[in-house]
Amino acid sequence: MNDKVRENMEVIGADGVHVGTVDRVEAARIKLKKSDAHGRHEGHHHYIDLGFVAGVEGDTVRLSANADVAVTLEEEASGKPVSL
Repeated sequence: MNDKVRENMEVIGADGVHVGTVDRVEAARIKLKKSDAHGRHEGHHHYIDLGFVAGVEGDTVRLSANADVAVTLEEEASGKPVSL
């Protein structure tokens, strides 16, 4: 799957709601841009495991979880969960 995920693709939840924008793929995780529009990334990158990707459609990465759940699955660079 990681060969299909590219920089600047939109990441959306299963419900179609925006979660973030791909910076790049590192190991088995999507690194989200820290400058994403919703401000949840607080000046640093968050990551989503590629295991949560349901599919890639055009320039969009669709996750298997709804956006409100997906943000709880985000990780810090260390691999620890994001504190919300």
